[in-house]
Amino acid sequence: MTIHFIGAGPGAADLLTLRGRDLLARCPVCLYAGSIVPKTMLAHCPLDARLIDTAPLDLDAITAHYLAATAAGQDVARLHSGDLSVFSALAEQLVRLDRAGVPYTLTPGVPAFAAAAAVLGRELTRPGVAQSLVLTRLPGRASAMPARETLAAFAATGATLVIHLAIHGIERVVADLLPFYGPDCPVAVVARASWPDEQVLRGSLATIEAALAATPIERTALVLVGPALGDIVGEESALYRADYVRRFRTDLPESAP
Repeated sequence: MTIHFIGAGPGAADLLTLRGRDLLARCPVCLYAGSIVPKTMLAHCPLDARLIDTAPLDLDAITAHYLAATAAGQDVARLHSGDLSVFSALAEQLVRLDRAGVPYTLTPGVPAFAAAAAVLGRELTRPGVAQSLVLTRLPGRASAMPARETLAAFAATGATLVIHLAIHGIERVVADLLPFYGPDCPVAVVARASWPDEQVLRGSLATIEAALAATPIERTALVLVGPALGDIVGEESALYRADYVRRFRTDLPESAP
């Protein structure tokens, strides 16, 4: 039997992928992170499916459910918020399954940063402004950060930063980034992107602390920082220029380079 890990996306039920929906529909057991995965997604499960909220469970208990279902000949759908590839606590589960010889599949989901960018109406990599995106976080109780992975090190590149688990450390974020981006650099805080109760705060490194003090946001938020979030026009990509030669363009004059 197989454990199917499914990225549930940022929150909105209709941002679940079709593959994820179909896997939910055929698995008699579903484990889901009840604190951050909307229960509306469970409507895709069979009516008689066994639904297990993993929010109060530790890794041993979760693994025990996997092994019990496998022993009973049942496939399992395992719903994680966002996408499986970042900050998902996936790796340690796969280690346990590899040791037990239990097969699994991975189905990607819409990541939180993509949902936040959609809410903000911004492309995070804009020609002439920023062409790199850094997904990072502040250290927390669950795990520390490697010594070389600091906000200052990432800020030195000028990339667009998407900082997870940072809402309670906004003072540190501002202090670390000000020397590199300056006080006028755009900042956005997006909480629960794509949920009905999503919140968005926009400001700059000079104003975002006051904005959060006036409108507190407690959890499930991303802090996005970088010039690409602002109104700078930057450069247009050459991709759609009339004289840009590429394999799929057949309407260019013969004299085009």
